[in-house]
Amino acid sequence: MVLNIVLLIVGFVLLIKGADIFVDGASSIAQNLKIPKMVIGLTIVAFGTSAPELAVSIKACLSGSSDIVLGNVVGSNILNILLILGVSSLFSSMKVKDDTVKKEIPFTILFSTLLMVISIDNMFDKNITNVITRTDGIIIMLFFSIFIYYLVTVMKHDKKKKKKKEKPKYNIFYSILFTILGLCGVIIGSNFVVDNAILIAKAFKVSEKMISLTVIAFGTSLPELVTSIQAARKHENDIAIGNIIGSNIFNIGIVIGIPAFLISNINVGKFNYIDMITMIISAFLLFALTYKRRKIDKSEGIIMILMFLIYYTYVIIGG
Repeated sequence: MVLNIVLLIVGFVLLIKGADIFVDGASSIAQNLKIPKMVIGLTIVAFGTSAPELAVSIKACLSGSSDIVLGNVVGSNILNILLILGVSSLFSSMKVKDDTVKKEIPFTILFSTLLMVISIDNMFDKNITNVITRTDGIIIMLFFSIFIYYLVTVMKHDKKKKKKKEKPKYNIFYSILFTILGLCGVIIGSNFVVDNAILIAKAFKVSEKMISLTVIAFGTSLPELVTSIQAARKHENDIAIGNIIGSNIFNIGIVIGIPAFLISNINVGKFNYIDMITMIISAFLLFALTYKRRKIDKSEGIIMILMFLIYYTYVIIGG
């Protein structure tokens, strides 16, 4: 028990320090390569912090437990927007760019809606079992390739603009090195936290259902949470917001798309549509809250957190 508590603390230290280094490294890469920080947030940071979800998804499909894949993605996407952006905004008001509101957040809404549509076959034909098939996986990845094409055009367009040069914190070599080291710290730290928190919870005879709804659900999203908070504290708004939007798109496009296409069908089973609807509503809420003022401050953050608490109360008590 004492060792588990020590490792839990070590995990949190690795998470926080790793995220700190990760954000600095990613920001410095953007400055060195003259790439928009939002693109870095939507790609390197988002894909890196979604590594735990991808690992869980692949492991579940290979072990024949594909039914937990959908819950992992939907739960993470809800938590990313409502809790992580909500909490991050309490540390620092985050400005949101026009392109993010008009293009990138709508991409999140599109992917969330796509996931629900391909998951509700039974609604149209009662004789069909709800599964995400290989064909569905191909469709998801085709949509994801459109998103990647959009990012490429953003990078090309931005390079044509004449902007005031920002001096990078590190040269390109150290930027990449610190980004990799920071990401390793985030992933290893999150594993330490999740594994030891489960063992401590079991020692106190907490039910496995409660552990899965709390420790594991939060654990796979810890990288996004800590990275976005650290980015917000450093006023790296593009990285903080890009991390969440990119992670949600990555979760659907890759974490579901790749296993469905390459490994096996993903069982939807008796999945609760309330969860899927909440995921779509949270994406629309982000769009609505940022459309006029182009920022997320404490008032918007509190709305997100309250909605998350209402949803989670339903999950634990009613769901």
